[in-house]
Amino acid sequence: MKNFMLIAVAAVVILGGAAYYYWQRLQSTPAPVSLSAPGLTPPPAPRAAPPPPAHQVVEAPPAPTPLPQLGESDSFTLNALAGLIGDKSLMNLFHTEHVIHKIVATIDNLPRQRVALSVLPVVPVPDGFIPAQSNTALTISPANAPRYAPYVKIAEAIDAKKLVGLYIRLYPLFQRSYEELGYPKKYFNDRVIETLDDLLAAPDLKEPVQLVQPHVFYLYADPDLEARSAGQKILMRIGSGNEAKIKEKLKEIKQELTLHMHAEKVGTDQ
Repeated sequence: MKNFMLIAVAAVVILGGAAYYYWQRLQSTPAPVSLSAPGLTPPPAPRAAPPPPAHQVVEAPPAPTPLPQLGESDSFTLNALAGLIGDKSLMNLFHTEHVIHKIVATIDNLPRQRVALSVLPVVPVPDGFIPAQSNTALTISPANAPRYAPYVKIAEAIDAKKLVGLYIRLYPLFQRSYEELGYPKKYFNDRVIETLDDLLAAPDLKEPVQLVQPHVFYLYADPDLEARSAGQKILMRIGSGNEAKIKEKLKEIKQELTLHMHAEKVGTDQ
């Protein structure tokens, strides 16, 4: 395993869209009944086309002051985050340039197999990943989990209601950044939901977690675990106690965010 940081905390929890609920789809209407002349076998009813997906829409209320342009939003975003976290020392964990872009790119990458280090919005966890070697097994060391404590502290310090409010306030910037990333006809909040569903589907592992080291990097010994997404692997390696705290925070935010969202039919040009 590479020495990743706790992206799931510092990116997903920051994005107030940390909700965990499933894709909603519009109900399809039943196919019309086909009548035929007596003695003839009626033709099969045409198969109804699958309904289009639904955007999970958040709508920002009118703001007293306008948002900055995306390219000038770093200071605005960092100040807003600092107000949520409270502990200014924790803000040293964040990169100070291209904050919105890095959050959006990380969210987009987490359900994939790899996350590029260049897009991470936070600085790496100090020191390297800590394994434990015994005569019979290679495992994740119990000393590895404390390395993530400052990132977990960020998650615990954030109020879910305020976080969702900030996400909705900043949503136009997230959407613009997502379009610039290469998705001009897609809705960023849809990707947020996909990512959060994936993270919360990470298994709750019992320790010790078995590893192998076929070459330079450590891998999960269980092929099913090794095949998981980058985001799930992060949650699995930070320790069961840390993982439980992060998932609990995501559930709190889910309850708040669902109050601000509704399904919207995707047009045919989407």
